[in-house]
Amino acid sequence: MEYDQDKVDEYTLALLYLVTWQRKEGYGARAWKGFDWETMNHLFDKGFISDPKSKAKSVVMTEDGYKKSEELFKKLFMK
Repeated sequence: MEYDQDKVDEYTLALLYLVTWQRKEGYGARAWKGFDWETMNHLFDKGFISDPKSKAKSVVMTEDGYKKSEELFKKLFMK
């Protein structure tokens, strides 16, 4: 099956907004990493999250990643 990986990355980043906690202005937030590994690696390569390759069940979202996830969530899912 052929699909647009960039769209998958955007939707995943938007959904990460739902599972964030420990938000610290200027530093980003933590988010549960229960998503596809390939997509999580793409988000890491794009600088939105910390390296997902760890035993931790969460990742750190960069400040840019957090802001982008909030923007995408509102664009894609808000009424």
